[in-house]
Amino acid sequence: MTASTTITGRAIERANSRRPITWLTVIGALLLPAVIGGILVAALYNPAERLDSISAAIVNDDQAVTIDGQLVPLGRQLTAGLVDGSDEVESNFDWTITNEQDASDGLADGTYAAVVTIPSNFSAAATSTAPGSTPEQATISVSTPPDSLVVDDAISAQVTQAAASLTGTMLSETYLQNVFLGFTTLGDQLGTAADGAHQLADGAQQASDGAAQLPSGATALGDGAGQVASGATQLAGGLDQIAGGIGQSADGAGQLAAGLDAAAAGVNNQQLVGAAASANGYAQTAAAQTAQLAATLGALAQQCATGTLDPTLCAQVGGAAQSAVEAATSAGYAAGYTAPTADGIAQLTAQSSAGLNEAATQTRALQSGLNQLAAGTAQSATGARALSTGATQVSDGAGQLATGSQTLADGVAQLATGVDDLANGLTTAVEQVPTYTETQAKDLASVVADPVAAEGIGSNLFGSTAIPLLASVALWFGGLGTFVALRAVTARTISSRRPSALLAGRALLPAAIIGAVQGLLVAGVVQLAASYDWGQWSLFAVVSVLTGIAFAAVNQALVAVFGGAGRWIAALVGVVAVATGIVSTVPGVLASVAGLLPTAPAYQGAVDALTSSGNLGAAIAGLAVWAVLAFIATTLAVARRRSVSTRALLAASPA
Repeated sequence: MTASTTITGRAIERANSRRPITWLTVIGALLLPAVIGGILVAALYNPAERLDSISAAIVNDDQAVTIDGQLVPLGRQLTAGLVDGSDEVESNFDWTITNEQDASDGLADGTYAAVVTIPSNFSAAATSTAPGSTPEQATISVSTPPDSLVVDDAISAQVTQAAASLTGTMLSETYLQNVFLGFTTLGDQLGTAADGAHQLADGAQQASDGAAQLPSGATALGDGAGQVASGATQLAGGLDQIAGGIGQSADGAGQLAAGLDAAAAGVNNQQLVGAAASANGYAQTAAAQTAQLAATLGALAQQCATGTLDPTLCAQVGGAAQSAVEAATSAGYAAGYTAPTADGIAQLTAQSSAGLNEAATQTRALQSGLNQLAAGTAQSATGARALSTGATQVSDGAGQLATGSQTLADGVAQLATGVDDLANGLTTAVEQVPTYTETQAKDLASVVADPVAAEGIGSNLFGSTAIPLLASVALWFGGLGTFVALRAVTARTISSRRPSALLAGRALLPAAIIGAVQGLLVAGVVQLAASYDWGQWSLFAVVSVLTGIAFAAVNQALVAVFGGAGRWIAALVGVVAVATGIVSTVPGVLASVAGLLPTAPAYQGAVDALTSSGNLGAAIAGLAVWAVLAFIATTLAVARRRSVSTRALLAASPA
């Protein structure tokens, strides 16, 4: 057999066959993990860069709404956001805007991997935070076919949620911006109200001061009205006395007139002289009393004109004073008539009784005037008593006014205090209400609408640990594949005189070399996909080489100890490594078992190499421990196989 098809020598033995190992077998064992890793990395690594290979549909049934005269088509805006995609993601779905029937047919025949439906009330619900509206949450629905791939649903939901969140943030920013600008308007209005309240407080204080003066003024009014009542009472008494005096004067005038009539009837000279003297005396007395009455009424009229008495009463007093003056004048005339009669009775004897008759007539006129004056004075006295009664009522009312004014003053004072407190409270409120310019309100609204931002989150769906996991699993199955093709224990175990450790090492050496090359190949495939910097890739390549060697030793030990069941156990280890490396929600028992497997330090070492977490030494030590333990187990298995029973020898070499 030529070197091109067969590896000469007996260092490498084929498992379960006497056929020699060819280069094709070795190359297949070398390429197996690289192919597995390449397929997994190419298929799963960073799917966000290839979202355009997913076809999705948008069904926009939204009915735009009008707010403050402006059309708000939020369904169209969300559609545009989905189609435009995000600046943070390098690619986007291949979107198709269609109707419900086409979308349903597309889901059924596999044309669309997802359908986003925007309902007819989307704009109405999203803007339901306006005043007078019932708040309602806007929703959209995402539909995927029942036979969609494992991660397609998650990707569709993530893309759609991002677009919906962007739309919600935009609406929140608009709403909050209006709220913050409303604070400014509220502050201005509160400021105006505070200014008005301060003015009202000043007016209320002035009203309070004025109201405080009302009780004293009302009390003074009551006192004055009481004095007026007392004076009017005294005036009424005086007028009664005056009226009595005038009545007496009128009686005297009547007597005088009777005497004159008697004189005119022709008495003798002596009688005439006596009558004249009597008439003169009556006339002088009436004149004096009438003059005194006129003076008294004149003074009272002056006091009434300058005082606070009833104007009607004052007019009556003035009329009575004028009548008294006229009566005094008539009385003076009568005295003048009678005086010459008494002095020159001798000369008057020859005169006729016509003069006496005339004097009697004048005296009777005086009597009539005095009677009228007495009646007027009595009426004035009645008016003065009425004035006294009214003034007393005014005094009582002024007392009640004083009491009510005090209550009013207290109430106005409380009002002034309350209004002042209101003004101060409004001023404090103005100081505490924030004010924003339009730019400030817009900036603040953008922060409040999206207050928390996460940094350092990549667009890779599987995160930074995807490549370490895929590489570790690929190398593990590469080690398993190596010992599917190669023997774990040499067939010359019984016949060889070499130590068991040397025999185990000779069987491990080619597998270890293959594992090291597998590690380099897997590292190369990873670099093609991820393009790490040289320092990271170098550490990753070293870890991959060590992992390939350690996995070769462990898989050798599994086959050497358990035979064919060891390959089954190895496959199970690979499955557990995949299951526990995808998500952290695996059961705790399964996670604990995975932490004890040889794939755990390999995975951790790859992660440490690519992320510089600082635990690389512990991971390499773990791989070394597993390799040493596996080699010891293989050596023990080789030693066990070097002793066989006679029955086994007879069965192997029949006669």
